Formats: sequence, C-alpha cells, structure tokens
Amino acid sequence: MHQILVYADSLSWGLIPDSRERLPFEDRWPGVMEAELVKRGLSIRVIEDCLNGRRTVFEDPFKPGRNGLVGLEQRIEINSPLRLVILMLGTNDFQSTHQHNAWHSAQGMAALVDAIRRAPIEPGMPVPEILIVAPPAFQTPKGTIAPKFLGAKEKSVSLAAAYEAVARERGCGFFDAGIVITTSSVDGVHLDAEQHGILGHALAETVARQLERD
Repeated sequence: MHQILVYADSLSWGLIPDSRERLPFEDRWPGVMEAELVKRGLSIRVIEDCLNGRRTVFEDPFKPGRNGLVGLEQRIEINSPLRLVILMLGTNDFQSTHQHNAWHSAQGMAALVDAIRRAPIEPGMPVPEILIVAPPAFQTPKGTIAPKFLGAKEKSVSLAAAYEAVARERGCGFFDAGIVITTSSVDGVHLDAEQHGILGHALAETVARQLERD
C-alpha cells in the first residue's frame, strides 16, 4: 500500500467558505483523490494533516502552532513509510499580519522540502517524493475573513511561478491548482465543494502518473 501525506491548510481541510463548517472526507479533494486512485486499481491511503491557518514557515501572532516547519520532520517520522508528500500551503503567508510576497513564501516552501528530506526515518524506509501544489490565486476577500486577507491578492502575485522554480531547483513534482480551479466567489479565499472535486480528480491523474512511472 502506498501512503500519501497531504500537508496543508484550510483549503485542503475543507472549510466551507464563510463558515466554520467542514466538508466530509469524500467531498474534500484528498478524499476525492484517494477514491479516484483506488478506482484505478492502486492501493492507496491518504493521510490528511491539514490545519486551518497554517503558514509555510511563519508564525501566527494570534494562534500558536501555525508555523508549518515546526514539527514537520516528526510528522514524516510518525507516518512513515510514505511514498509521497503533497504540500499545498502559502495562502496564509499573505494574511494582513504579514508583509510577505511570493518570493518569501517560496523560500518557506523550499525550507519545508528540505525538512522532509532530512526527517529521521527507520532504516529501509524510503525518503518520500514531494509534490508541491500552488494554491489558486485569491479573488477579492469577502465576508468575515476580508480583514484577515486584506491585500493578499496583490502580495501573492506570481506565487505559482515562484513555487514552480522551487520545485525545479529541489527536484520535486509541481502542480498549479490555479490552472484547473478558482477560489470561491463567496469569500475569495477557500474552495467550494465543486472545486474540491475538480482538484481531487486532477491531482489523482498527476499522482497516478508518478506512481506508475516509478
């Protein structure tokens, strides 16, 4: 069985836009991806580690534990053996509490890749492959989260290109979610159920090719 760890934030946790509710597993993109891969005859287990508000490597000044770098190596050790780690982070790097741009977030993503590769794993277990997924671009933030993401659309310009460069430099897979989905028109940040479905199927295709190639 291939184990795949999804290390991500609220876009993958399944937060329903402008609410505190969560989509069920079968409607979240990791669940959709798992079901599609199983349908293709692959033996797959998707492990979700998705935390609302998680950054790449930055601290949340109001909520502890949102720095994605802290504890990542232990999560790799806990869940080993892993065939693949999917990283879909960056959205929260552009909250109004930060003045980061795409370059800063990309450097954070590079640090996460390096941490995964130096994680302590038992002898004989593989160092997992890594797939970097760039989240879709912001629309204008709306609703209750609008103050939190004020200016995010402008600060995050060229994020996908910056992530693709990191993936190329670090020898990782790359997928630009913005090619197939958009953020919700409800809040401008999160994903509607339909977008989760589209992304899950698209990533299943990408992951299946990776697994079959190796």
